[in-house]
Amino acid sequence: MSVSILTIAKGRGDHLRNVMLGLARQTLFPTEVIIARMQDAPYDLPEMPFPVRQIHVAGELPLAKARNAAAAAARGDLLVFLDVDCIPAPTLVADYAAHDFEGILMGEVMYLPGGATAPGWTAETFDAVAVRHSDRRGPPEQGIEICTDYRCFWSLNFAIRADAFRAVGGFDERFTGYGGEDTDFGKIVATSGRPIGWIAGAKVYHQYHPHHMPPVHHLHSVVRNAELFADKWGYRTMEHWLYAFMLMGLIDNHGPRIRILREPDAADIAFTRQDADMPYANTRRILNALKERLGLEIEAGSADPGQKALLHPVAAE
Repeated sequence: MSVSILTIAKGRGDHLRNVMLGLARQTLFPTEVIIARMQDAPYDLPEMPFPVRQIHVAGELPLAKARNAAAAAARGDLLVFLDVDCIPAPTLVADYAAHDFEGILMGEVMYLPGGATAPGWTAETFDAVAVRHSDRRGPPEQGIEICTDYRCFWSLNFAIRADAFRAVGGFDERFTGYGGEDTDFGKIVATSGRPIGWIAGAKVYHQYHPHHMPPVHHLHSVVRNAELFADKWGYRTMEHWLYAFMLMGLIDNHGPRIRILREPDAADIAFTRQDADMPYANTRRILNALKERLGLEIEAGSADPGQKALLHPVAAE
């Protein structure tokens, strides 16, 4: 089975070079690598033992459009999507290529602390320091385990046959900016009757980079895309982020549409920042801190009634 690796990128040249180095160390080389770059300037990359093509995708962080463009340019039977901050373990291509699956396969993701990708890194040095996300389940011990909830789909490391991707229509390009386009794609695939599964192996190492969770720096696109999801499916997504925004006083949910009350300030940015000693960003940590600050009862995840209330628009009186 021929395998195309698809990556979308804007900036983060060092991250992309590490991804390419990881691909050059594969036990089974991909047929090609397609980089959909959301910037004008091409990336300066080292020579690879397989073809590498860069295509330009215009727009302000058009994640859905970029993934579709990469898929349209690909020639492989299997499309493997890797985020630009995800370095593949040596057997990733071989692990995915070993399965002929009707839907989406998702590989393992391990998180690296700041400084782990200093020159001389190897998969073995990563394994010594990488950790699993506390809010995400791990892979099965072997084979494939079916996920029955489309919300388990994660776009940073997944594979799908090219014919299946075309059959479901790809990502919805009405989602622009950050947030929601991947959950929507999971819903599209599940609605089509195709399965979503976790695979043993196909591991990546997520490189540390400064981030905010919830993503207050993408407040407007998260709100817009949550409402687009609701227009399409009848309820919102990203409700945990929206709930944090509400507790921070950034948004109001007393109406059919979420209303943005103010822009994030320096205190909001500092409060949500993921520091270098945090391998991954965690909204639950911020939600618990906000509830403690506001004297609210701390409940687990989506069971929180305040979070549930953001799923559905408020009916007009």
